[in-house]
Amino acid sequence: MFLKEIELASHSVTLIPLRREHACALVEAASDGNLWELWFTSVPSSATIDDYISTALEQQEKGIALPFVIVAKHSGKIIGSTRFCNADPVNRRLEIGYTWYSKSDQRSSINSECKLMLLQHAFEVLDVIAVEFRTHWHNQQSRAAIARLGAKQDGILRNHQKMPDGAYRDTVVFSIINIEWAAVKKNLIFKMNKY
Repeated sequence: MFLKEIELASHSVTLIPLRREHACALVEAASDGNLWELWFTSVPSSATIDDYISTALEQQEKGIALPFVIVAKHSGKIIGSTRFCNADPVNRRLEIGYTWYSKSDQRSSINSECKLMLLQHAFEVLDVIAVEFRTHWHNQQSRAAIARLGAKQDGILRNHQKMPDGAYRDTVVFSIINIEWAAVKKNLIFKMNKY
């Protein structure tokens, strides 16, 4: 199996495999900023958390995803979620997505730490040739964060997905390829050392 469950740890956070029993803690984390109110994201609320977890675990069962919860080491609390998704073991590609953090943990070193761990695992353990990132056209904060990682914009998929309200989402696609990984890794470590 391409994606095997693993725990990843950095200075501030640990990524542990998502479980159904994380539901309440994830809703509590998302409540810091009422993140589900951002219409261009898929952050779970108390009404959607069961479906959110079920979908993630079904994708894991199919071998195309590996969802994590993000645990802050200083408090032991869950502060968000992220996952490997859309895994393509034949073509050695995957996506890092469904990433969100409690409002009070945004604009810290946590995103850089999580991305460094995930990218390092993808390129150095799974031996992928490319890692994708996708976000909604209107999610300017996410687009800027992805670009700061060192990912390059591949393009925009127009009318890519139908949203629950019937509107269509334009999806911005970024990627980092294996020959870029060494420079991206250096840059992420440099940024984290500044914190």
